[in-house]
Amino acid sequence: MKPLGPIPPGFAAGNGVLAVDGVAVTELVERAGGTPLFVYSSTVIRDTVARLRAAMPARLALHYAVKANPYEPIIKLFAQLVDGFDIASGGELAMLREAGVDPSLVSFAGPGKRDSELEAAIAAGVTLNLESEREADRALAIAGRSGVVPRLAIRVNPDFDLKGSGMKMGGGAKPFGIDAERVPALARRIVASGAEWRGFHIFAGSQALDAEAIADTQAQTLALAARLAEEAGVALPHCNLGGGMGIPYFPGDVPVDVARVGALLAEQFAKLPPVLSDTAFCMELGRYLVGESGVYLTRVVDRKISHGETFLVTDGGLHHQLAASGNFGTVVRRNYPVAVATRFDAPVEEEASVVGCLCTPLDRLADKGGFPRAEEGDLIAVFCAGAYGASASPAAFLGQGPAREMLV
Repeated sequence: MKPLGPIPPGFAAGNGVLAVDGVAVTELVERAGGTPLFVYSSTVIRDTVARLRAAMPARLALHYAVKANPYEPIIKLFAQLVDGFDIASGGELAMLREAGVDPSLVSFAGPGKRDSELEAAIAAGVTLNLESEREADRALAIAGRSGVVPRLAIRVNPDFDLKGSGMKMGGGAKPFGIDAERVPALARRIVASGAEWRGFHIFAGSQALDAEAIADTQAQTLALAARLAEEAGVALPHCNLGGGMGIPYFPGDVPVDVARVGALLAEQFAKLPPVLSDTAFCMELGRYLVGESGVYLTRVVDRKISHGETFLVTDGGLHHQLAASGNFGTVVRRNYPVAVATRFDAPVEEEASVVGCLCTPLDRLADKGGFPRAEEGDLIAVFCAGAYGASASPAAFLGQGPAREMLV
């Protein structure tokens, strides 16, 4: 048998059935009208934010990265819990506005911003994290035509990356941000233009579990921010330190020691150089805040044996859970945490693979894992489904359509 990933804390069985926030998943599926269904736990989200707040220096603001999960009820929940939001498209800006989020609490990063997106962000008072000198030219021209003072920051492509990160966002040639050596000149030009200067966004990588590596990257980020501000000769009102913290998905993964990250960051804050003494800092997190809150529920529609191997065929699949299938940036496929939700506390009885309903061999949610015996009608739970699930998967593939979603 191949091992399954670790089930996040906060989930338990009631009468043998997985429960989310104390409600059996069978009842939640009935409320939703069927499967496949994403269920998100508001308790897990609140506990995660509270744990992070307790660990981090009080000076550090927390931002939610909307790309992780843009489900409107989740956005509205985070509006009560965090200090700001980070977006990567005009579509995400529209989602936040629909949810009633104050645009002044929003920053917008990402390459390839269209003029229409720049115009909407400037008009709304969103902070633009500029990804190139050309984007700066376009933003200033749009602001000049509209008569609005734009809020502009620079996304810096640092000369380092986050060691051990699952996705490296900085260091070397990148489509993200402006190479560090070119930042001071642009910062001076933005200030001279009369725009509202908002500082730096420095994002080196994500999905790291090593506290020491995360803390080392934060220290390098602070040193880089200080050096660039001094070279530019401008004050630094704000600095987004990026994110970096990941969640355990796979066998052997260990959660980030957030207390250690917070303690080391507090040490850095205690010895900031004068150029950063009045700077406001934030950390931008998506997956860490919402990933462990989500469970993807899919029903077994067929149990079959092929050449002695057992397959549990479900009504879900990679069209909703591309990452769990191993087809979202994973080099070597490993199993997410997966369980038979309707036999949640039953012992392992057999080796089985959980597959989806799509006509492709890529549609596999668990490969030769150990499960209690499941039959047609049983519910399968895929955990760590709160981030990069419903909105990051090809829901239209083979005409299957989107999954239901629910926040409890």
